[in-house]
Amino acid sequence: MNCQGNALKTDLYELTMAAGYFQNNMADIKAVFELSCHTMPPNRSYLVSCGLEQIVEYILNLKFSEEDINFIKSIPAFKAVDPSFFEYLKSFKFTGDLWAMPEGEIFFAGEPVIQVVAPLIEAQILETYLLSVLNVETLVATKAARVVQAACLDGKERSVIDFGSRRAHGPQAGILAARAAYIGGCLGTSNVYAGKHFGIPLYGTVAHSWIEAFDSEHAAFKAYFDVFPQNSILLIDTYDTLKAAQEISRLKFKKDIKGVRIDSGNLKILSKKVRQLLNKEGLHQVKIIASGNLNEYKIAELVKAKAPIDIFGVGTDMVTSRDYPALDLTYKLVEIEDGKGNIQFKAKRSQGKKTIPARKQIFRKFTKKCKIERDSLGLFSEAPDDTIPLLKPVLEAGKLAQGLPALEEIRKSFKEKVLTLPEACLNTERSHYLKPVLTPRLRQLSNSQG
Repeated sequence: MNCQGNALKTDLYELTMAAGYFQNNMADIKAVFELSCHTMPPNRSYLVSCGLEQIVEYILNLKFSEEDINFIKSIPAFKAVDPSFFEYLKSFKFTGDLWAMPEGEIFFAGEPVIQVVAPLIEAQILETYLLSVLNVETLVATKAARVVQAACLDGKERSVIDFGSRRAHGPQAGILAARAAYIGGCLGTSNVYAGKHFGIPLYGTVAHSWIEAFDSEHAAFKAYFDVFPQNSILLIDTYDTLKAAQEISRLKFKKDIKGVRIDSGNLKILSKKVRQLLNKEGLHQVKIIASGNLNEYKIAELVKAKAPIDIFGVGTDMVTSRDYPALDLTYKLVEIEDGKGNIQFKAKRSQGKKTIPARKQIFRKFTKKCKIERDSLGLFSEAPDDTIPLLKPVLEAGKLAQGLPALEEIRKSFKEKVLTLPEACLNTERSHYLKPVLTPRLRQLSNSQG
């Protein structure tokens, strides 16, 4: 995606702090910031790391244009700022290191997902954009995973398609949501740009306006089939769902219809009756697609009720994560190196917002059955036995440490990783998450910091 012109997509205080660091000769002090989710959302037992690719694109392309700098100069708060700061911005680029959990990784509250090791001013400027991107993509990937999980609750494979672009918080959010939903397990998306840019499979049918534009449903069905004989999914709930299903049996091309979509009404009852009507006509190949304000809870009820639905189209609830639309993400300074090379550990101590000092690593231990047994939060320099470190190098000295994985690889990786979750974590009705334990060394350090 186009990453040019992103320098001003930030909060004002990132730039005022940058100017302050610069004028106090602190710009080049080495700092460590960690991005994590402070608390787990209700009813969530895990989160899915998502958005790293967009973060890397942003960092690698981050620069201030002359127009950007002139605008910053015009902000009243910068009236007394030394002109040399604006000269500094002209050549600004990220020169530090970025460590992160791979996209599609399972994580829990209190675990650093992204770690920035860079000159203080550079690390500070990244905060707003990183939080914003990780928030929307992680939210949607997690929600999509839950929806897909609900669709296959009984062990039968059913597909979910992202229908949410029109309900997303803006066109850009819709594109990122489509990507995140695909990583979370969705079959594809209705978002054409996401299909073009990310290579996500595209799916779509027609709106009720198509049916209403013709004199009859029969005419609307025939007109659509004539144009799209290889993709004939017909919308049947505009007027009377069961009468429309009966109308399909009278179509000459009925054997070539791929599916029917029901977008309203009692989906449990209607899907069962529509399936009976279709099967009576020998139309066993026709799939039933259901949509209309669906989420993991409603889908789970339909699956439990044995509703014969093959594909679910999910929009609003998934791309907005409507039941919990924002993560409690934080981007905190945990370590700083003074001009003499001395390390100073940093932490907030205010009630309810305490943080753990020092640069850290997440160490994951698995059971013999390849299920997550425990996550340990330890000092970056530690290496507990029989564990796997989750934070990996992504950028080194401002450059890619290695190529980023393709979207299909990320999607496949998540599908494998979700299988490592303990059974209790797969209950969508209530939360049961694994709280990381501190290693003895980190606990001692944290206690000594108050």
